[in-house]
Amino acid sequence: MRVLSYNIRKAVGLDGRRNPERVMSVIADSGADVVILQEADRRLAPRPSAIPRHLIDLHSAYDAVDLGGTDVSLGWHGNAVLVKPGISVTGLRRLTLPGLEPRGAVQVEVEAQGLGRVVLVGAHLALLRRWRRLQMQAIRAHLEPGDLPRTIIAGDFNDWTPDGGTTPFGEGLSVVTPGRSFHAAYPVAALDRFVHGAALDVTGSGVIRQGAARHASDHLPVWAEFAPTPRDRRED
Repeated sequence: MRVLSYNIRKAVGLDGRRNPERVMSVIADSGADVVILQEADRRLAPRPSAIPRHLIDLHSAYDAVDLGGTDVSLGWHGNAVLVKPGISVTGLRRLTLPGLEPRGAVQVEVEAQGLGRVVLVGAHLALLRRWRRLQMQAIRAHLEPGDLPRTIIAGDFNDWTPDGGTTPFGEGLSVVTPGRSFHAAYPVAALDRFVHGAALDVTGSGVIRQGAARHASDHLPVWAEFAPTPRDRRED
């Protein structure tokens, strides 16, 4: 299963233009089975989606998971999840995170052919290190212990250190850094990362640097491919 994580900056590109069609072209060309977005909604109430739902239907094969809780929002605190046909959504939760500014994360349980049940978490963490640590701890606390081995956390971690400062997520989870994804015009920082449980292997990862991705947002999209570990395959 290929997972894409993309901070779309409310669909505003490096040219200052809001162009959701351009963002959707990047997503549609990514080959991802699941897309986890940050800044998918505008900041002010009623937080309308930066990508109208009809454009998702028109320009891609993805379905938007119903996380917004309103008729106008695509996600929760800007975090949204798109899935392709064949990925079944079996559960979802909106997670409130601590912080000086309102922050949240989303948790979506899916069933994927060849991978089985997976718990996906999408997050956009705080700019300040203290609050990032508390938010990681809060996400970990929301996860059931039995879910950890099959969990994938994806998003903009807003951390410039080489390891992404992911220690607060705790034991049993590993970090994947696909590469430098910010700033799109001159990538110097790997702000966008994945964290995954022990029942999942990463078979590939990378940063999309070509085409419209170079200017559709100030972040480049990152991807990772997940497969069950050999032990997990035997148990299945």
